[in-house]
Amino acid sequence: MNIGFIGTGVMGTGIVNNLLHAGHQVTVYNRTQSKAANVISHGAVWADTPANVARVSEITFTMVGYPKDVEDVWMREDGIFAGAKTGAILVDMTTSTPKLAEKLAKKGEELGVQVIDAPVSGGDTGAKNGTLSIMVGGSSTTFDQVLPIFKDIGQQIVLAGSAGKGQHMKMSNNIGVAATVITMAESMVYAKAAGLNMTDAYNVWRSGAAGSWSVTNYMPRVMSGDFSAGFYVKHLLKDLRIALDSAADMQLDLPSAQLAEQLFAKLSQTHGDEGVQAIVKLWSEFQ
Repeated sequence: MNIGFIGTGVMGTGIVNNLLHAGHQVTVYNRTQSKAANVISHGAVWADTPANVARVSEITFTMVGYPKDVEDVWMREDGIFAGAKTGAILVDMTTSTPKLAEKLAKKGEELGVQVIDAPVSGGDTGAKNGTLSIMVGGSSTTFDQVLPIFKDIGQQIVLAGSAGKGQHMKMSNNIGVAATVITMAESMVYAKAAGLNMTDAYNVWRSGAAGSWSVTNYMPRVMSGDFSAGFYVKHLLKDLRIALDSAADMQLDLPSAQLAEQLFAKLSQTHGDEGVQAIVKLWSEFQ
């Protein structure tokens, strides 16, 4: 299948490489062309605008940084909507706002294209290994059409509901991500201060009630001094702020998410381009 993909950062690179491995023809665009070098070396074809990606693609995916980036690559003069053919399928995999997802879906209806939101969870490891969780908002008909492609890049794939519901599902997920990363960090800081063997602590936590995806995947990185980003601090901060804005719209008070936003806002001042496991640096250095 002819697939377009816009956004070849840490996550996008892994996804595109899996699409190529599955035998698809993939045309890519990224704001900085050099960051597409990896996927181009594996067979992806470069296009110079989002519109030109959409023109040659049956399905076009986006995974960019922030909601403002989504709106830009979709709505600008040489954006996706400008190039998409009638009947094409457009999928935003960026973690963005539910309101923007609804706006894009409505614009798609006006233009005769199918739009769904499909944010993911699983980090750089999930993107590389094709084991992402994918949360979809949109029509069941469009979901069924894209499902075989989703299976090339993910394992847990769920239709959460209408447009925007995929984003709501991702917000609920990332509230939990933030909580488990913070509790992992506090547990590590306590164990280190008490003079415990960190490898023993890791083995106890991951196999017991304290276990979590964060413990299993991030704790070894912290112990080895690896704070590279599979999931950027600045992006989790963005997600928490979206979640809190959406919660306010629903008249919900989420004190743990509010605390997480404060902690990651502080961390982002100096470590925004590191992975979320860098949260331990608010209390202790593990290098």
